[in-house]
Amino acid sequence: MLLRFRVANVRSLRDVQELSFVVPEGSKEEQAAARKTLLSDGRRLPVHTVLGVFGANASGKSNVIAALKNMRHAVLRSYADWTSYDGIPRDEFALDPKAASESSLYEADFVLGDGVRWTYGFELGERRVEAEWLFAYPKGRRQVWFDRDATRDKEYDFPGDRLRDRTRLARTTRSDALLLTRAANDGHEQLTPIFDWFKNNLWDVTPETERTQREAYTAIQLLKSEDFRRRAEELLQVADLGICGVEVEQSSSGRPLVRLIHSSGGEQMAMEWGAESWGTRSWFALIGPLLLALDTGAVLLIDELDASLHSRFAAEVVRLFQAPWVNPKGAQLVFTGHDPSLLRTPGGGRLLEPGQLWLTEKDERGVTELFSVADWEPTDEEDLMASYLAGTFGAVPRVSEGQIGRRLLRTNDMVRMEAEGV
Repeated sequence: MLLRFRVANVRSLRDVQELSFVVPEGSKEEQAAARKTLLSDGRRLPVHTVLGVFGANASGKSNVIAALKNMRHAVLRSYADWTSYDGIPRDEFALDPKAASESSLYEADFVLGDGVRWTYGFELGERRVEAEWLFAYPKGRRQVWFDRDATRDKEYDFPGDRLRDRTRLARTTRSDALLLTRAANDGHEQLTPIFDWFKNNLWDVTPETERTQREAYTAIQLLKSEDFRRRAEELLQVADLGICGVEVEQSSSGRPLVRLIHSSGGEQMAMEWGAESWGTRSWFALIGPLLLALDTGAVLLIDELDASLHSRFAAEVVRLFQAPWVNPKGAQLVFTGHDPSLLRTPGGGRLLEPGQLWLTEKDERGVTELFSVADWEPTDEEDLMASYLAGTFGAVPRVSEGQIGRRLLRTNDMVRMEAEGV
């Protein structure tokens, strides 16, 4: 499970920002809603399975998702794709000239299946890896597996001699590649599980893009697995789309053909895929990645969950990850959204607790601040949706009623006056 993620100097995330799944101490209500993760030192750590990131347009919500994706890509591809000649892809903060000469930071804190907590991170310069580190906490205390600093005469430090093949790894890892990637490419027995965590987590989904690929993936899984088909049909039916089943067959082109069975007035009819609504197709395309994440206990990233899904569907996605009986392996979801109705259940309760609700806000420099509503210490009875809309926590558009219309009218008047030579 992912515990924390830290990032700095990536897109609008100029200063160090942290996203945390760990429930704040003393929060009894949130601890009851969280998953108790057993650590190797015997402690049970309350960890959320869902975090939602909200904020005004262009406040940096999507950049949080992008940063998580960037870290995963760096771990998987630094050895094969990066070269000092082309430079290291960093996506540093663009509105401050000093940012180009400063490193970009990524760090993840996570727990593997054996309960051992790990911290892995790195700092990237323009043409070299400036720093890289790996810590383990098998008994609650930090063990340094390796510490890399490009400014030292001896770049690598391996305290305790825990890591095998350390001399060879230090000698053969390029200055513009991560040691973790280099080790995993050789199948290093100790470091490959860390690499595999990144390979099997931080999968990203943007509902409005790559939809056809996800439709095809869902369709292929329908052909492969009867269990998958059964669960997919349940998800389609519970979404109240008037769907009672699904037909799928392999076409000569190799792309599966899908027809959803609709029920109307007691009659059943298979509808051609192209006639289905955007919302139906978006929901169908999301089912494949959702079930895969739940089956494997992965961390799933969904940018703008509510962009092409009705708020009811979006809320059901959240509930899938919240419910232990549906999500026994502790899969996690990080999503961005705009719709504040996701903060409240139809009965008026909370869909997300304060520690699960994260907000982004840009300052006058264009720098994004990421913070949790839990920092505001709302009362247990407080309506988070109402407070968010009222601007209590910030992170809402600074637009007064009618302001856009007034500005447009003023601009039109100025254009008219210029045209008339007034």
